[in-house]
Amino acid sequence: MADDNRACVGGFVDTTVHVDVKDYYGKVLKKTEDLKSNVCVAPAKPVPAFIRQALKKVHPEVTARYYGCGLVVPECLEGCKILDLGSGSGRDCYMLSQLVGQKGHVTGIDMTEDQLDVARTHVDYHMKEFGYKKPNVSFVQGYIEALTEAGLEKSSFDIIISNCVVNLSPDKKKVLAEAYSVLKDGGELYFSDVYSSGRLTEEIKNHKVLWGECVGGALWWKDLLLLAEEVGFSPPRLVTASVITVDNKELQDLLGDFKFVSATYRLFKVPKGNTKPCRVMYNGSITGVEDSFQFDRRYTFKVGDVVEVDGEVATILTQSRFKADFTFQPPGGPCEPRGAKPEEAIVDPFELVLQLEKPSPGSATGGCCSTKSATCCK
Repeated sequence: MADDNRACVGGFVDTTVHVDVKDYYGKVLKKTEDLKSNVCVAPAKPVPAFIRQALKKVHPEVTARYYGCGLVVPECLEGCKILDLGSGSGRDCYMLSQLVGQKGHVTGIDMTEDQLDVARTHVDYHMKEFGYKKPNVSFVQGYIEALTEAGLEKSSFDIIISNCVVNLSPDKKKVLAEAYSVLKDGGELYFSDVYSSGRLTEEIKNHKVLWGECVGGALWWKDLLLLAEEVGFSPPRLVTASVITVDNKELQDLLGDFKFVSATYRLFKVPKGNTKPCRVMYNGSITGVEDSFQFDRRYTFKVGDVVEVDGEVATILTQSRFKADFTFQPPGGPCEPRGAKPEEAIVDPFELVLQLEKPSPGSATGGCCSTKSATCCK
């Protein structure tokens, strides 16, 4: 790996890995077509209409320099303050800018000057396109392992997103720790990334192209669970996963039997220790998911249905931005849930991929209240 041209931002000195990544994304890659595998290309899957409309308003140059591996759009964004880790050309920032509205704000942080130049060049264009009187987007040069050193305040963000970037960092634990630090209490880290089926060899991790293509630095999914707990986050909730194929024989031969997935997890900064389950009813107030809100692979909340959730999810819903979107009822109340009990939560993205390939038996999170009888839970 490179050992010169190192930079220092706010006291943080980048490593040879940072230098190589900046070179790869700033000089080697100029457009999506320059990628040497399909790992960093977003998988084709249905995108909600309101998000498609938001993406259409993003400047073509910004979109052309986009290298994400998933679509990172959490729910309930109006008025939120969001941080995008490794924001690159700013595509996700400009898309989210429309969803948080004029009263919200989106900050993008990236270490690559070339990418930041693209993002900053089009701020005025997007604000005019969105009809905003003043910018609600800003871009900061810095490292995702040193957010506070880049000038970002502790406990200042409602949501942090990241799209296929954490794998590019040589210190994943530091990334999670810094994210935890700048999140508000009740805040969420919602991110998509590449995960491996086991701990990768040093040969793979030292390969510049494999690292730049988002597989050489992929975290073993079990290590994410350990790191999240060490930092203080709630246990990661798996939202979705899809298989990644490298589609490059030379690179695939180097990877051997390792398998990879793109997976989205949500982690929350909430108090620990509550193990009491709770019955909840979704009131349908979140934009874009008015009828049904899929929180993760275990829980899908339909309007008017009462669902008994475990203590972990109960804490998340009562301590986060979702609190106003649910009616809460302790166990033993007048409205009993019915139907099959939700299965145990899936955290292994490879297991989820296998499950998604099977015919779906249907949702097991139904409740006792139909739309007409929902008043029993009020």
